[in-house]
Amino acid sequence: MIEFHIPSINDLDWARACLAAAPRRACDYNFTNILGWSEAYGVKIARWEGFLLTQLKGLCGSYLWPVGMGDEQTALETLTAVAAERGCPLRLAAVTAEDATKLEAWYPGRFTITANRDSFDYCYDIEKMCTLAGKKLHGKRNHINRFLENNEGNWTFQPLTRDQLDECREMDEQWRLQAREREEEADASAETHAFQSATENFETLGMDGGVLRVYGEVVAFTMGSLLSPDTYNVNFEKAYGELQGAYPMVAREFARLIHEKYPSVRYLNREDDMGLEGLRKAKESYYPDLMVEKYIAIAKE
Repeated sequence: MIEFHIPSINDLDWARACLAAAPRRACDYNFTNILGWSEAYGVKIARWEGFLLTQLKGLCGSYLWPVGMGDEQTALETLTAVAAERGCPLRLAAVTAEDATKLEAWYPGRFTITANRDSFDYCYDIEKMCTLAGKKLHGKRNHINRFLENNEGNWTFQPLTRDQLDECREMDEQWRLQAREREEEADASAETHAFQSATENFETLGMDGGVLRVYGEVVAFTMGSLLSPDTYNVNFEKAYGELQGAYPMVAREFARLIHEKYPSVRYLNREDDMGLEGLRKAKESYYPDLMVEKYIAIAKE
């Protein structure tokens, strides 16, 4: 049986090589996320014949589509054998529409495939996010204008560096305290672990970030990492909601930073909404240019 293990930063090079060999726009295939959310989702990984195999949620959990260099169908057969050894049917998560087409072609009628709307990723054209132009986004521009008027000459946006991480951690902790008071935060411990992983490995993971300050104090920050040649993953974004315009301001400034640094990037993947009504409304308010649809595929008994 293939030995799966909890991912660590030591897996970075080989795992990213596999991910780069078969680039995807889904945030599930971002090593920063695989590493950071391993505790929350019971993630374990294995290196097999040039592929990254990813297991979720224990003995009879799910697997991500195998990514790497080689024959995908053979890798799927290997996962099927792993699941069978555990007495389970193969269950695949974060299956794309293209993956689903392949499954049906290779194994006609053998999988039940169901859309998982809560896991769809929201992707936005990076040039649009740099300008927030157009009638649909006039509200975002208005909020930014209020931010500029209210904080004229007293705000800065800077690329995030290691010496600013402690301030971001402190701001994140304060943000969580406020969210708990409003009873708005979900899955706090899971994101806390993911955020801690990202800040501890910020430079090793090759992450980028931005810090928005007013009167020298951190009022918003964001962090991300390259997902594929044309898609950038925004892993974290926090702002004080009571400060008008802070969220659209940090989003716009970070988009500009990434657009300049990675000219080939076309989309910003701002991840899924987890089925949370407020988060869905916020992500839809930017009018996504592309939704990364994801499905669950379960082999029939």
